[in-house]
Amino acid sequence: MPDITFTEDTLRYISLFETITKTRVKDCMETEEKLVFVVDPGHANRAVGRGGENVIRLKNTTGKNIQVIEYSDEPEEFIKNVFYNYNVQSVTIENRGNIIHATVTVDPKVKGRAIGKNGRNLKIARDIVNRHHNVQSISVA
Repeated sequence: MPDITFTEDTLRYISLFETITKTRVKDCMETEEKLVFVVDPGHANRAVGRGGENVIRLKNTTGKNIQVIEYSDEPEEFIKNVFYNYNVQSVTIENRGNIIHATVTVDPKVKGRAIGKNGRNLKIARDIVNRHHNVQSISVA
């Protein structure tokens, strides 16, 4: 797994997130259109806030969409949490030659959104999963 380093901007986002949500950040990844925060197990609801109020405040302050993911030591559980918004039905992890691949089965109605335009959401999901677990590739079924 790669070492995680934060830029000054990312550190500012983490500080802002922790101040607004009163939740500790385990990881933060900045992409063009969104900020992805990984929080400790059991803290996602508190981080999001009642009715999403914390996420809304963060979005208004940063101008970026906010995704909160609950961490898990179990790769399957963590991947489920990454795809939480897409009604995950199953996660299968298997060795494919020299890489570990995960197949995430989501609600067919939202499969396109899970993958994202030009595979953008899938790439972000793969990057965040790879930072915490030894899974190199992910596909959505």
